[in-house]
Amino acid sequence: MNAAAATVASLTVSLGERSYPIRIGAGLLTQPKLIVPHLTQERVAVVTNDTIAPLYLAALVDSLKRIGVRTLEIVLPDGEQYKNWQTLNHVFDALLEARCERGTALIALGGGVVGDIGGFAAAVYQRGMPFIQVPTTLLALVDSSVGGKTAINHPLGKNMIGAFYQPRLVLADIATLDTLPEREYSAGLAEIVKYGLIRDAPFLDWLEANMARLRSRDRGAIIHAVVQSCQHKAEIVGADERESGERALLNLGHTFGHAIESGLGYGTWLHGEAVAAGMVLAAELSARMGLLSSTEVERTRRLLQAAGLPTVAPRLAPERYLELMGHDKKVLAGRLRLVLLRRLGEAYVSADFSHEKLVEVLETCVADG
Repeated sequence: MNAAAATVASLTVSLGERSYPIRIGAGLLTQPKLIVPHLTQERVAVVTNDTIAPLYLAALVDSLKRIGVRTLEIVLPDGEQYKNWQTLNHVFDALLEARCERGTALIALGGGVVGDIGGFAAAVYQRGMPFIQVPTTLLALVDSSVGGKTAINHPLGKNMIGAFYQPRLVLADIATLDTLPEREYSAGLAEIVKYGLIRDAPFLDWLEANMARLRSRDRGAIIHAVVQSCQHKAEIVGADERESGERALLNLGHTFGHAIESGLGYGTWLHGEAVAAGMVLAAELSARMGLLSSTEVERTRRLLQAAGLPTVAPRLAPERYLELMGHDKKVLAGRLRLVLLRRLGEAYVSADFSHEKLVEVLETCVADG
C-alpha cells in the first residue's frame, strides 16, 4: 500500500444493494483503482465546469487513461445561475453525440452545481447510467455529494426539478480544497456547523475550539470535520433515503436560505452563505417560541461569524420571503414546515409554529435598508 492509499478514510452509505462507499483523503484523483471497481465498461463521461477543468480535469482523465479507460469530457459554465434545463440539455447533447451507452459511467467533477446537474443527467439518460461523485468544494464534500439528491433550479424555487439517484462512489479528495476561494470555503463550513446544530452537540464544541484551524485549512482538522459530517449524512440517508422523516433535519436553515437565493437571484449569495443566515433565522424563531435561550442564539451566531459567514439575512419583504418559502419541498398539505431547534444539538421538523412570530423574525432579524 502506498502512502497516499494508507491515508484514505472510508465510510459507507448503507442502502442495501445500492450501498456505496465514501473515500476521503488527499491525492485521490490520481488513484484510478479506487474508481475502476465501480465501472461497468472502460468508458466514462466526466462532467465538470470551466473553473475546475483547468485545475483538476487533466489529472483525473490522465490517471484513467493510463489504465485503459476512455473518457468524454463535458465542460459546463460555472455558477448557480447555470443550474437549469439549458445546461442539463448540453450534457444530454454531448452524451448522445458521443453515443454514450447506458453502461457508460458519468463522473461529476466539481462542486454542488456540477454534482446536481451531473447526477440528474445520470438519473434520466437512457433511464439511468452509473454515477460517481468527485466533489471539489467543501460544501459538496460534506453535503451535496452524499445522499443522491440531484436537481436543477426553477425561477420559482431552488432544486424543484430532480430525482433521488444514488452514486456508486463518492471520492472526496481534500487536496482540491487548496485552490478553493476563501468565500466558497467558508460557504462549505456552514453545512459542517449544521451537523453540530441538528444532532451533535460535542461536535459543535469541537468546531468552536477548532474553527481557526479549519479556517487556516489545517489538513488534520479538515479530515476530522469532513469525516464527522459525512458520517452524519451517511447515517441519516441510510435511515431515510427519500426525506420522509429524519432526513428533513438536514434542511436546517435551508427553507430561509433557498428563499434568499431565489429572492436575490441565483448566484448573488452562495448557498452556504444563505444557509448560514437561514440557520440564524431558525434559531431566532426557536428562541421566540421559548425553545432556545438568547445565549444559544448568540452562540450560533458567533460560530458562524467565526467561520466567515453572514449571519444577517438580506432585507426582502416578509411577504416575499413567505411566498418563496411556500415553494419549499417540505410543504405538506399546504402547510409550511420548518426545521427548528429544541436545543443546540437537537433539531425537529414542525408546522406548529406561530405565523405571527415567523413574520416578526422576518421583519426584525434582517439587514437594514
